[in-house]
Amino acid sequence: MRKFVAVTACLILALIALILLVVAGYVCYVGLTYERIPDNTAVDIENNQSATVSLGTAYTIATYNVGFGAYTHDFSFFMDSGTMKDGAAVTGKNSKAESEEVVKTNINGSADLIAEGDYDFVLLQEVDLNSTRSFHINQYSIFNDAFGNMSHNVGICYDSAFLFYPITDPHGKSLTGLASYSRFKMDSALRRQYPLATDISKYFDLDRCFVVTRYSLENGRELVIVNSHMSAYDEGGTVRQQQLKVLNTFMTEEKEKGNYVIVGGDFNHDIADSDGLFPTEQKRPDWVFSLTNDDLADGFSFVASTNAPTCRSTDIPYEKGVNYTVVLDGFIVSDNVKVVSCVNIDNDFKYSDHNPATMTFVLE
Repeated sequence: MRKFVAVTACLILALIALILLVVAGYVCYVGLTYERIPDNTAVDIENNQSATVSLGTAYTIATYNVGFGAYTHDFSFFMDSGTMKDGAAVTGKNSKAESEEVVKTNINGSADLIAEGDYDFVLLQEVDLNSTRSFHINQYSIFNDAFGNMSHNVGICYDSAFLFYPITDPHGKSLTGLASYSRFKMDSALRRQYPLATDISKYFDLDRCFVVTRYSLENGRELVIVNSHMSAYDEGGTVRQQQLKVLNTFMTEEKEKGNYVIVGGDFNHDIADSDGLFPTEQKRPDWVFSLTNDDLADGFSFVASTNAPTCRSTDIPYEKGVNYTVVLDGFIVSDNVKVVSCVNIDNDFKYSDHNPATMTFVLE
């Protein structure tokens, strides 16, 4: 009996030691592979067209967070949690897309949805190039095929270490970008880094950035179109303020040059005073913060529509009228850009946890 107990104890200790070794090895892996993408990184332009942008002409632009191709109505995300109005706590379940077929269906569906609009400029966020969560499908390549007559570039938003969580179905490694498309000649593209947390959470936070694409105009100025994806999880709002400062500084510098500035993307903040506008059975999530024109540099304003929400909660599967929905996607424009219209495409979150936002504008 004593021998059995001794052997059992040794096995338990060996198992504990093995677990500690694995944990220590993973911590070392995360620390050693931690690296942020440098600020002011040039982005390659592909399939560059020859047409140029003109003053006084109406153009259309769409922005769409495609949700890495995972978000069917049944999909909920493991990192998100919330509360129903009856007080019940809810937490998302899924760490990756259901299947390779689902990813292809969603990305091709998103591409078709945008292609139907025949937009002059297209800004996409959460486009996976090689990620565990989306079965390593190069989604950028799919969009390139769909928009074959457009100039394009992709700035890497984040290239994360392998996230070994949840243990039973790890989220894995993500290589994700911001993809920008245009019918016109892109003169240059540059990736700008947003500030991020500096404490231990930095190892698990994702890089955030904006990609600046420039277009020459006949008056010697430039149209500067920015594809942006700001942080979503920011307790206390410290990172949010730092990111806004960087964006405001950049926009002010461009305006002082006389350039025309349009920022489009997923701001991860309510930019349309849309809280409470749409039916829901959920309480307002903790991650929803509002941004207004008062938060922007002088000479800039938000352009966003409330005809339909652009983002749904992902702590539960989607059911219209049940999930909390809000407008997080849209545009910022400088005061030399005339806005003709702004409309969100109500796709009922068929292919993503976001709906596209669109705008028609004229450079004055």
